[in-house]
Amino acid sequence: MTPALDKAVLRPRMRGLRRRLAEAAPQAARQAAAHAPLERLCAFEVVGAYHPHGSEMDPGPLAKRLAEAGAALALPLAARRDAAFEFRLWTPGDPLAPDAFGVLSPTEAAPAVRPQLVIAPVLAFDRRGGRLGQGGGHYDRTLQNLRDAGPVFILGLAFAGQEVEAIPMEPHDQRLDAILTEAGYIAALEET
Repeated sequence: MTPALDKAVLRPRMRGLRRRLAEAAPQAARQAAAHAPLERLCAFEVVGAYHPHGSEMDPGPLAKRLAEAGAALALPLAARRDAAFEFRLWTPGDPLAPDAFGVLSPTEAAPAVRPQLVIAPVLAFDRRGGRLGQGGGHYDRTLQNLRDAGPVFILGLAFAGQEVEAIPMEPHDQRLDAILTEAGYIAALEET
């Protein structure tokens, strides 16, 4: 099988697993946030989070810890379905509106920013930083654009049970620098 076919087989299985993990561990997001190594993550001035969709782990508790440590928060905005996301400054309480995908996002009136730390949702991950997303390539395009503009640290947020042996990677896939779960922080291993 090619990596694309492997992913197509893996996605529905991992969506079901993630739903079950979310139902079984309602405190997982708070537990994950408690494991965040702030000494490593507080150096970032702007943190890009996301508004959780479905059973994605809620980045809210982690974003709150980082904001309390001095980071500005941003959320992605999909202005068009075929474009990379833009990150817009956001403070809890600021207005949100559905973007091109119907996901609640800051409005286009919010200032555009370039985060140095991006918290990314995950369907599955491996210890080499492989990330399986929803399949549209939006995060991969967004992360590539951010990396092309300068250093950015990508932190996957997932349930520990979403770990797999190896994610089938394609040339356009963007690796995670680390993964945070309710069980702890995992720095991605270098490829050998």
